[in-house]
Amino acid sequence: MPPSHLDALESEAVHVFREVAGEFERPVILFSGGKDSIVMLHLAL
Repeated sequence: MPPSHLDALESEAVHVFREVAGEFERPVILFSGGKDSIVMLHLAL
């Protein structure tokens, strides 16, 4: 079964996280507790 659209978006987001983490010595994620922050935290884990 081919990857879904959401799988592709998740893969792209993880790729962006890895790119950013590679560019900075101490990258951070700001967390407000909202839906967007929860998704970002989940992707980062």
